[in-house]
Amino acid sequence: MVSNIINIFLRVGIYLFALLSLSSLANSHQQASWQRIDITKKASLRGSAVINNSLWVTGSDNTVFVSQDAGKTWLDRTVNSSLKLDFRDIALFDKSTAIVMGAGEGKQSVLYKTIDGGKSWQLLHENADAKGFYDSIGFWDKQRGLLLGDPVDGYYVIKKTIDGGKHWRRISNIKLPLMLEKEAAFAASGNTIITGKRGQAWLTTGGFSASVYYSDDFGESWQRQAVPLFQHTQTAGGYGLALNSHQQVFVLGGDYLQRQAKYVNMARLVSGKWQAVNNKQRGLRTAMSCLANTCIATGKTTSDISYDGGENWQALDDKSATSGNQGFYTLASDKKLILAAGVDGKVAIFKAK
Repeated sequence: MVSNIINIFLRVGIYLFALLSLSSLANSHQQASWQRIDITKKASLRGSAVINNSLWVTGSDNTVFVSQDAGKTWLDRTVNSSLKLDFRDIALFDKSTAIVMGAGEGKQSVLYKTIDGGKSWQLLHENADAKGFYDSIGFWDKQRGLLLGDPVDGYYVIKKTIDGGKHWRRISNIKLPLMLEKEAAFAASGNTIITGKRGQAWLTTGGFSASVYYSDDFGESWQRQAVPLFQHTQTAGGYGLALNSHQQVFVLGGDYLQRQAKYVNMARLVSGKWQAVNNKQRGLRTAMSCLANTCIATGKTTSDISYDGGENWQALDDKSATSGNQGFYTLASDKKLILAAGVDGKVAIFKAK
């Protein structure tokens, strides 16, 4: 009898401890919030990058801002150019070395490089095609990288460098799938093309034919897969890509003309097949980034957070912002924090508890 009573008390104690632990975990998740650290320039920020305490954001009007102290102070490292440029992507190699990409027609699609933390910039590459339009860049290391551009001859422009961006070679059209009807690419948040381990790379497209293109040979050849994102308008489809800590691929999207509508805005690759993610479908998503198993996905209007690598999601809106602006355009992360940036110089950081 005494033994049975002790066992009952032990079971009740374990049960209560589990409940308290879950309650504590839930409360800590509910307290998760953004720390706003806006820059002084009211630029539209579409590019972001983090290495340790070095934080970079880029955007419209030639804007580059840099923090070397995890966001406490910011330096204006705007690129001096006769052209008005929109830097929609950035590749950061160390706290002093970065390449920024301008998006726009013809000569507005450019690459600039710095090796001194943005104090000076060198024009690295300029689009020679008047109809060309760059969308995104992605690097495996300081030397090898890819550049994605809108199609100019029925195929997407995919260029590769093996010398840090000094020279670029376009991947042959015979190594690419034929474009689908009414397919398009978007320069939304600096992750339309991403790179992974062992020479892997992915790019996403939209329009009426949302797709992900995949390469496993450092961008030399590509295959396409359809993805189950909203794709009922020319401005719909894939807007960005991400990898979680397990190297699982996610594609994000929607429609920027219907930012707050309810539709499938996220899918992930499971056992070789793309599956829609149940994330409450709260409008356009343009970026996702992870710290261990904590992942954040965002769009201009709202953000979502997952504590299990992207399996389950809940709201993480910036309550300090006005309605319609409680999310961001772009995200980047390192081991300590997730950096977010968006409209009118809006910048924030998220630190995992």
